[in-house]
Amino acid sequence: MSDSIVNNRSEIVFLYDIKDANPNGDPMNENKPRIDEETGINIVTDTRLKRTIRDYLHNFKGQDVFIIEEIKEDGMQKTREERIEDLKITSKKDEIKLLNKYIDLRLFGATIALAAKEKRGRGRSITWIGPVQFRFGRSLHRVEPQTIKGTSVMPSREQVTRGTFIETQVLPYSLICFYGIINENAAKTTNLTESDVNLLLDGIWNGTKNLITRSKMGQMPRLLLKVNYKEKNYHIGDLDKKVRLDHEKDDTEVRDMSEVKLDVTKLIETLRANKEKIEKIEYEVQNDVTFLVNDKEVKASGISDVLKEIEVSVEHLELEKA
Repeated sequence: MSDSIVNNRSEIVFLYDIKDANPNGDPMNENKPRIDEETGINIVTDTRLKRTIRDYLHNFKGQDVFIIEEIKEDGMQKTREERIEDLKITSKKDEIKLLNKYIDLRLFGATIALAAKEKRGRGRSITWIGPVQFRFGRSLHRVEPQTIKGTSVMPSREQVTRGTFIETQVLPYSLICFYGIINENAAKTTNLTESDVNLLLDGIWNGTKNLITRSKMGQMPRLLLKVNYKEKNYHIGDLDKKVRLDHEKDDTEVRDMSEVKLDVTKLIETLRANKEKIEKIEYEVQNDVTFLVNDKEVKASGISDVLKEIEVSVEHLELEKA
C-alpha cells in the first residue's frame, strides 16, 4: 500500500440501495426522506455520505476523525471551538499537525475558526479545500414514500396513561447513485495519500453496509467504480449520468435489486472513447447486480471482462469483507 501523495485525478461512481427505510431525513421537514418534488427523485446529501465514511473510519478502522461527536464528562457534546482549544493551535506547524492527525481533514477539508490570542485581537480561520468532493446522491428512479403508523411505549405528558401515536416515513425502495472527484491539486494542500484513498473506498463500501440504525437498516452497496487518469487536470465528468436503470415495472413499484438491471452501455462507450487518458479502472460489485451492455445481460461476475474490453488496466478493489 503506497503512502505517496495523490498525484492523479480520479472519478468515483457509487451505487447503493435501501429498502423500507429513510436514507437521509430532512430535519426541516419532519425528518422525511428528501424528495425532488418536480421529478419524484430521492436525494441524499453529500454530508450524509461523508458522515457514513467518517463514522466507519473512526469506529471500525481506528482512524482519528476531527468532525465527530465527542461527549464531555457532563454529558454535553463538545463544540468545535472547545476541540480546537484543547488542541492548542498557535502556529502553522500546529496546523500541519492537524492534517497529519485527522484523516477526514485530508479527505474533505474544513474551515476552522481560531480564537484571537488576545482579548481585543481578531480571530482567524484555517481553510483547506477538500480533495474529495461528492455531488448529492440521487435515485435512478422515482420513489414514493410510505407512512408507517405505530405507537410509542413511553407516554407523553398529555397522555400519561398510554403511549403516543407516531408516524414515520420510509421509502419502500431506492437505488441511489453518488458521483465524486478526487482532485490531485487539492490533495497536495492537505497531504492526501494513496493509503487515505484506499481507506476512503473502504469507508464508502463497508461504511454503507455497516450503517445499521433504525432508519438506515437495509442499505446495501451495489457498485463502486473508480476511474484514474493519466493526464493532469483532466477528467471526463458526469460518469454517473451514463448509468441508466432498466426495468419493466413503474418506477415507484420497484422493490428489489433483482427487479432491475443497470444499463452501463453509455458508460462503457464513454470510457472506451477516452481510454488513452485513463491509467486504470478499479471496481467492486455486489453479486446480485445484473448489467445491460448493448442490450446484453451481464452478471456481476462478468463485468470485469466487459471493463477489460476498454483496453485499459482493470483491478478489483481489495476491500475488507465486513
